[in-house]
Amino acid sequence: MNIHEYQAKDILKSCGVKVPMELVAFTVEEAIENAKKIQAETGSEFFAVKAQIHAGGRGKGGGVKIAKSMDEVKEHAEAILGMTLVTPQTGPEGKLVRKILIAENVFYPGESDPKELYVGVLLDRSTSQNIIMASTEGGMDIEEVAEKSPEKIIKERIDPTIGLQGFQARKVAFALGLEGAAFKDMVKFLFSLYKAYEMSDSTMFEINPVLKTSDNQIMALDAKVDLDDSALYRHKAYAELRDVYEEDPAEVEASAHGLNYVKLEGNVGCMVNGAGLAMATMDMIKLVGGEPANFLDVGGGANATTVEAGFRIILKDKNVKAILINIFGGIVRCDRVANGVVEAYKNIGEIEIPIIVRLQGTNAEEGAEIIKNSGLNVTSAVVLKDAAERVKEALLA
Repeated sequence: MNIHEYQAKDILKSCGVKVPMELVAFTVEEAIENAKKIQAETGSEFFAVKAQIHAGGRGKGGGVKIAKSMDEVKEHAEAILGMTLVTPQTGPEGKLVRKILIAENVFYPGESDPKELYVGVLLDRSTSQNIIMASTEGGMDIEEVAEKSPEKIIKERIDPTIGLQGFQARKVAFALGLEGAAFKDMVKFLFSLYKAYEMSDSTMFEINPVLKTSDNQIMALDAKVDLDDSALYRHKAYAELRDVYEEDPAEVEASAHGLNYVKLEGNVGCMVNGAGLAMATMDMIKLVGGEPANFLDVGGGANATTVEAGFRIILKDKNVKAILINIFGGIVRCDRVANGVVEAYKNIGEIEIPIIVRLQGTNAEEGAEIIKNSGLNVTSAVVLKDAAERVKEALLA
């Protein structure tokens, strides 16, 4: 689960990471009021006005502005709130900005020049270890840095059974070119960041940029977090941070019905029980010339309710020209699924696009007979290849 920048920074603060004074605003008036509060407490004359959406690259899309006066706070807040922000990570449709963050200016003059860095903690699934990634190229697209200048990426793998060690934190701080007070503060920062990563059960905690201030403090200016969905039962407070407005409406609806749904760009809707079978089904669709329009796993408890919910979600995609239902009856009986398909079809009414149902496993023959005798515009198949051929015929019709 993704959360907003300001929410991620609350987690960081609770673990001892320094962040600028920031306040979230939902209206222009609130943005101005927040800027005044920040100015009264910190003396800051300048402010960052930052769109809060679940996507990176906000600055490139005009979602991050620097205000040098209260009038500019108002101007930027009016421009950003309500805008559809398009970034390299949102796709061409962009995302509607519903809230902004007002932050104090931390690029103040001092004994040394400020410097932007990059630090992230990730889960390395290939080695079953956590890894700290860091770079002197902060504030930039880290993927671009890794591609063009891989030598500038610092990697330090951490054994999760013993956690981050002092020598590893010092090694990373040294590799970032820090010294003196900044070096010591970076070591503290790394331990606090790793604590936040572990405590929150995250799979990624990325800070870009990390700022070395002019007085040699280390501060998180941004934060991007992926919380492990499987661990949210241990963090009810984090689960409440979910912002459904930032998610695909179809995926939100699917999760409400206990379905795993991911929208794709194809023309064949898929409804399958089991992630592995879903991947094989999508491969078969591509082999016959189609393109999967979604990943939809109904799990082991497929019934009329879940099948109907799946149908309604798939049918909202106007690109879908056919639907392939592929069920292996291990945990769930095929006749039960077939009855669910028939009942769901009748509840929805006339479905204009062809539906192909492939049932295999427990009571597969009984399920195929139910489909055959239903009188509905549903085609039954037993072999996956045959089902894919029916899909091909439907697409060519």
